Order: sequence, then C-alpha cells, then structure tokens
Amino acid sequence: MKRPFGVPAHCSAGGSPFTVLVHGTAALLAVAALVHTLRHGVDGLATALAFGLLVAVGELFRWPGPEAREPAPLGAAGALAYALLGQDAGEPTRHGVLQVVAVVAVAALAGCLSRPTGTAAGRAPVADRPARRVLTVALAASCFGLLYRRDAAPEWHGPSYVALLLALLALTVVCDAVLVAALTRARTGWPLGPLLRDELRALLGIAPAVCASGVVLSLGVAVAGLWALPVFSLPLLLAQFSFRRHAAVRATCRQTIASLARATEIAGYTPAGHARRVAALSRAVGRELGLTESELTVLEYAALMHDIGQLSLVDPVPAGATATLPEAEQRRIALLGGVVVRQTGVDAEVAVVVERQADPYREQPVSARIVRTVNAYEEKSRDAGPGGPLRALDELRRGTEREYEPRVVESLARVLARGGGAVRGCPGWGW
Repeated sequence: MKRPFGVPAHCSAGGSPFTVLVHGTAALLAVAALVHTLRHGVDGLATALAFGLLVAVGELFRWPGPEAREPAPLGAAGALAYALLGQDAGEPTRHGVLQVVAVVAVAALAGCLSRPTGTAAGRAPVADRPARRVLTVALAASCFGLLYRRDAAPEWHGPSYVALLLALLALTVVCDAVLVAALTRARTGWPLGPLLRDELRALLGIAPAVCASGVVLSLGVAVAGLWALPVFSLPLLLAQFSFRRHAAVRATCRQTIASLARATEIAGYTPAGHARRVAALSRAVGRELGLTESELTVLEYAALMHDIGQLSLVDPVPAGATATLPEAEQRRIALLGGVVVRQTGVDAEVAVVVERQADPYREQPVSARIVRTVNAYEEKSRDAGPGGPLRALDELRRGTEREYEPRVVESLARVLARGGGAVRGCPGWGW
C-alpha cells in the first residue's frame, strides 16, 4: 500500500504503541460492554433501539472526504444524547455506562457495514473513528452518571441541567480533539502543537452543532419521549446531506486540479509524478512548520500546479528543471502559471503562491518558500544519481543566503530523515 511521504512505514498502518493502546482499550471496552449487556439484559429496550437506529443512520449517511473531522454528526449527536439521557418521557432511565457503550458500538458497526465501500475514505486509519466514538461516549456517560445519578449529587433542574449537559459535551469534544491530535502524532511523528491547534480550531465548525443537537435530543426525549427523536434530528440529517453535496463539489475540484497537474507530464514538459512528489513533500514540510489545515490545502494545490506555466513554452525545459534556469525566465514561467491558475477558478491564494515561487525567498509568503525549496530538492536529487538526496540537501543549505529559507530547508531535512526513501504518492488524490 502506498503511504504519504513523511510518514514512517511502521506508522502508516496505525501500528504505533499509543495507537495500538487506544484501539485495544476501545475494543476491550466495547466487548466487555456487549457481554455485560447481553448477560443482564437491556434496560429500556425501545429507547436503546431508537437511539441505536439514529446512530446507525448517521453512520450510514456520513459524508466522504479526508477534510471532514466529524463526517457523521447525526451519529455523534445521537450517541452523546443517549449517553446523557437522564429521563424518558418524564420517567428516570436506568441504563448504565456499559449499555450505552454497547448500543453505540453495535449501531456504529452496523452503519459502517451497511455503507457502500469507498464512501468514507479519509486519511486516518479505519479503526480510529469507532475507537474514538466508544471512548468519548464512555467518558460522557461516566461523567453524567457521576454528576446526575448518584444520591450525593445535587438536584439538576431547568437551566442548571442544560448547563450540565453542555459542559459535559464540551468536555467530551475537547477530549476527543486531544485524542485525535495524539493519535496523529503517534502515527506520523508530526508536531503535537500544530495538530492540537488545528483540532481545537475545527471544534468551531461542526462541534457546536453536534453539542446543541445532543442537548436538544436528550431534553426532547426526556420531556416528550421517543417521538422527539425524528423531529429534532431531522435538521441535522438535512445538514448532513448538504455537507455530502459540498464534499462532492470539493472532490470534483480536487480531480480538476489533479488533471491540470498532469497536463505538464502528458505534454512531456515534466517527468511523470513530479507534481505529486512535490505536493506530498511540500505538505509534509508545511505540517512540520505548523501550517493550518487551510494553509496546507492552498500549499498542496499550489505545489501540484507549480509547473503549469511551462505549458506556454515553445521548447520544453530539459527534464522540467526550472530551478536551473535564469531568474528572469523562472519568474516569467511562474507568472504565466499564475495566470493559468486564476483562469481555473481556484482560490486566488493558490495563484499567488504559484506566481511568487521564483521571487527571492525573503519576499515570498511561506507557502511559496516551501514550494520553491521542495521543487529544487526534487529536481536536484533526481539528477544527482546515487546519494542524490544528500547532495541536494547540501546544495540547498549552501543556497540559504538568498535562494532558500534556512528554516524551510531544515524542516525538509527533518521530514526526509523521518520518512526516508522516495515519495510514494500524494494522499487524497486517488492517482
């Protein structure tokens, strides 16, 4: 299986000790919960079936794509609502933490197995999401049981009860964000700080909708019974369908950019796979430097199309090696590439990076500095024969006076040392 550049081979399949620990803990918890529930029976069978069906439907209609941090918001809201369900139509509920975990685990598995193959492609291993779902639901149910159900706990009514639910859900999603960042760090070796920052920023997107829906579902069932589930879950289900359509549009945009990136290869201006290698390595360097997810997307698009300006040349540059051309010619090709990118309707930030990749690095945005450095490394290492990567890095270090930013070159060296070998592909492009 191909792996993203910069990800060590032993980590690409989720085999780091921390990842194994998380997955193993979630699996043991789910099995123990299922055995306990089967042995002691299900308290509130109708309620368990209703929430289980809601979670399964949410998982079944999750949206595809690697960008979605929470691709099944309806399933997440339903699982958390069941974990925080204190009453059902005015009657106290009696299900415990293990029953909550068992119902959510079985429903999530049923939804995943019913979904057509390939609609949930992402960058994280398949086991990450169910493991996180089990652990976060167990956390929410445990905290809720400690605060709400025990005789020593204070009575919760009205606004205080709503505040309790919101606080528990906020704690749960923050812990989930920390878990995602830690899993990614263990699997890839990327810096934890930028990963955690991106995950916490992502909470401002779908997380408020999930938390609000979880509270509404819990309160609605507590007052009106199970009839509240279809009524209050419908808006989130419709939003989920809308996000699926948005994901399809983004996938089309990605394929368009991928086709444009291959145009220079098909025309014989650049070697096969050059754009993919530069894009994959640029993204790894950008991640090392702490760029946000949106900045990484712009960087990846620009790296894929950084040579598009060569299509305007009458005679191809030998092996597409623009790094060896005079500065004026490099700048002309970059400006022509920016014109082409602007005509495609891609974000103007991508065009700016393409246009400015030939400028002196002190005048460039950081994304252009990365593309310039990675492109030069790829060309120099490709042409240097055995020992090419080391020679290329040494040459880049000698060029930090004016051509390449030292910080980017050293980040590139760290990525190369961690990943090793040649770039195997650019994740998420389906090539």
